[in-house]
Amino acid sequence: MEEINLKELFDYFIDKIKYIIIATLVCCLIGGIYTKFLTVPMYKSSTTVILGSNQEGTGITQSDISINNNLVSTYAEIIKSRRVLEQVQKELNESYTYKELASEISVSSINNTQIIKITVEDNNALNAKIIANLVAKVFTIEVPELYNLDNVHILDVAIEEDEPYNINVAKSSIIGGLLGLVLSSGIFFVIYYFDRTAKSVEQVEEVLQMPILGSVEETKNLKEELVVATNPKELISEQIRTIRTNLQFTSADEKIKTILITSSIPSEGKSFISSNLATAFAQNNKKVLIVDCDMRKGRVNKIFKISNRIGLSNLLAYKEDDEENLEDYVFKTKIDNLYIIPRGKVPPNPSELLNSQKTAKLISLLSEIFDYIIFDGPPVNGLSDSLIMSDYVDRTIVVTSLNSAPIELLESTKKMLTNVNAKVAGVIVNKVPRRKSSGKSYYYYENTEEEKQ
Repeated sequence: MEEINLKELFDYFIDKIKYIIIATLVCCLIGGIYTKFLTVPMYKSSTTVILGSNQEGTGITQSDISINNNLVSTYAEIIKSRRVLEQVQKELNESYTYKELASEISVSSINNTQIIKITVEDNNALNAKIIANLVAKVFTIEVPELYNLDNVHILDVAIEEDEPYNINVAKSSIIGGLLGLVLSSGIFFVIYYFDRTAKSVEQVEEVLQMPILGSVEETKNLKEELVVATNPKELISEQIRTIRTNLQFTSADEKIKTILITSSIPSEGKSFISSNLATAFAQNNKKVLIVDCDMRKGRVNKIFKISNRIGLSNLLAYKEDDEENLEDYVFKTKIDNLYIIPRGKVPPNPSELLNSQKTAKLISLLSEIFDYIIFDGPPVNGLSDSLIMSDYVDRTIVVTSLNSAPIELLESTKKMLTNVNAKVAGVIVNKVPRRKSSGKSYYYYENTEEEKQ
C-alpha cells in the first residue's frame, strides 16, 4: 500500500474544501426539501391492553401472572391474525384490505410486563386512532371465545396525534449534510489516493531530483497572458522575475544565452512561462528573442498577436542563402527589446528540420545578435523535437504543473533528458494553487500606498 503524506493530504483537502462545503450544503438542502415536500406524513397512534385476573372479583394470583406471561407472545400474534383484522375490516366498511391493516399494525410487550402495546401507523391521524382502538376492542372480544379466559382489559385508548412522527426537517437536513460531508470527503480521498500526479512543489523536487528555479501560481483570472508586461505588480510577475534571477545565478560561472523550455505533456503552461520569462529578460534591458520550436501546435504567435504566415519551419526548410534575409522571419513585438520567430507553417517533418546543421548554424548566428534566446519547445514525452534541441542550447528548463503530469511521466522526462546529456538548469512548477495570496506582492502593495500619499 502506498504511503500517504499527511501534509499533502491536508493541503489537498484544504484546496477542495469549497467543493466539500458545497456538497454538504446541497445534501443538507436536499434532505430538508425531501422531508418537507416529498415525504408522506405518517401518524402513530397507540393503545395498550393489560392481562389481568381470570376470575371476576378476585385479585391477581401468581398462577394468573404465570399464565399471562406465557400468553403475551401468543396474544401478540392473535392481534394481527385474520380473525381479528377481518372483524376490524368490517367495522371500517372494507376501506382497508387485510394486508394493508397488517402492514400498519405492530405489537409489542412493554418491558417484559403483562402490558401489550398496539401501535398503528397511517397517513391519516384520525384513521390511525380509530384502527388502533378497533383492534384493541375486537381483540378483547375474541380472546374469551378462543381461550375461555376473560383476562384482557383495555388499559389506555388511542388518541389522535397532531404531528406526523416521520417529518423532522431539521433532523433530515443534518443527516443529509453529514451524508454529503462523508460522501464528498470519501470521493476526494479516493481521487487523491489513485491520483498519480505531483501535488506539491516538494514532491516535484523529490521525483525529479532537480533544482526548483521557482513556482508560479494559477492564472485562471488573468485576461492577458503577458502578465509581466501588462500587470508588472501582480504576484505572478514577481514570481517570473524571481525565476529570471535564479536562472542567472545558476550560471554565474558560465554565460548562458540559449535556453530551451519544455514540459512532460501538453497544457502545462510552457508557452506562458516562455513568453513571460522572455519579457522579464527584455525588461532588464536585454535584447531577447523567443523562438517557437513547437512546429506542430506552437501558440507563441497567439500570445504576442503576431502572424504565423512564416516562421521557423519556413526558415529551416528554405535554401541556405535565406539566412541573408533573416530579418524577414524575425518579428518585433510591442515590448521593447523583445523579438519573436513564430513556428510558421506546420511541416511534415519537424524533427528532421530541427536535427540538421542548419539549426545549429542558425542558433550560432542568432546568438551573435541577441543577448538571450528562449526556445519554446514541444513536450518531451512522445516527441523527439525537444530532445534534439537540448543538444543545441546552453540550458534546458522543464516546466511542470501540479495535478497534471503523472509521476511516471515526470520520471520518464528526466530519464530521456539524461540520456541525451541535456544540461538541465532546473524545474519551474506552474499552476500552484493560490492560498492566502492577494494577487500582488506585499512590496509593491506598500509602494502603491505610499505613492497615493
